[in-house]
Amino acid sequence: MSRLDRNRWRSAQDLGQLGGLMALWLEGHVASWPGYQPNWGPDEETQELIPTLAAANRAGYVTIASQPGIGPVEGFDGQIWQQRAAVEGFVRNYDLLRALVDAAEKAGLEHEIVDTLDTGERGIAVTQRGGKPYTTFGGYMSLAELRDTVWRGIGRGALDDVFRAVRVTLAAPEYGAAAGEKLWSALNGVIGKHGDPALPHGTADAGTAA
Repeated sequence: MSRLDRNRWRSAQDLGQLGGLMALWLEGHVASWPGYQPNWGPDEETQELIPTLAAANRAGYVTIASQPGIGPVEGFDGQIWQQRAAVEGFVRNYDLLRALVDAAEKAGLEHEIVDTLDTGERGIAVTQRGGKPYTTFGGYMSLAELRDTVWRGIGRGALDDVFRAVRVTLAAPEYGAAAGEKLWSALNGVIGKHGDPALPHGTADAGTAA
């Protein structure tokens, strides 16, 4: 990571500023973010999702993982792969959290809310290889993992906000692109109503949101 990018992330003092930097990384204006390979942007498969993801980050849903719905298709290894559209990120704004959950339930999406004390959460399977679960979004992350891997080097205030936030995972009900539209439509609807991260609206501290 360049010195410029390190300084940018170190200067983030709350979750709102972290979301602003994530949006800039998604859009190609920041070369690196702490939880990803240095000087790499979003995966090619997520390019069409960038406007939605950037807007979500600026609204206070600070994303760390996302993927479109795909498949079933034959992969490089000869196995059949398929993906459910899914997104995972941090939220402190209680109204935004409530809106995400309400939209997920209305659209029939799978969803999980995890705080930093939820050691029993196992996440949502979002990718299959050969008919068996292969990757998951969500699930438990330790304080050390959050501090030293996902958000290494961010400002102390922003890291405190991450620890106080809840992590929200949303996933389409079925595999494939068509079902994925339910997720992105629901997320766009929420963003359209909660697009100003400067509004306080209360917070969703760890241990209080579920």
